[in-house]
Amino acid sequence: MRVMGLDFGSKTVGVAVSDPLLLTAQGVETIRRKSPDKLRQTLARIGELAVEYEVDRIVLGYPKHLNNTEGERCEKTKAFADLLERRTGLSVILWDERLTTSAADQILIESGVRREDRKEYVDQIAAGLILQGYLDLQRQTDHFENNRR
Repeated sequence: MRVMGLDFGSKTVGVAVSDPLLLTAQGVETIRRKSPDKLRQTLARIGELAVEYEVDRIVLGYPKHLNNTEGERCEKTKAFADLLERRTGLSVILWDERLTTSAADQILIESGVRREDRKEYVDQIAAGLILQGYLDLQRQTDHFENNRR
């Protein structure tokens, strides 16, 4: 089974999926919608991707402020997480995503991607960073647990 990572924005959702060994995250696509409140097609596409990639859980970026407070985007993200769980039947894990979009943008700059082309990939890369952070922590936790025995 694999894990899916999502970077949920007001007009886009970046999607990444882990490899079967849960070691690495790869960007898959950016889902675009015309209106922030139109989520039916977005949820349907995420459901299709979850089946296609045999996903057993979803890690959803949780956009806390830098001072660790939660704002309006956090409320919208929680509501989206509830919709995702109902639609897919998968557990959704909220993951602190502070600075992932900035890091993704920096990766694209350093890779020489032109400014006008960056928005095509930034959400996928941010989703990959969210997912990779989760995978790395899971691996560290498993390693620690195995060495305690």
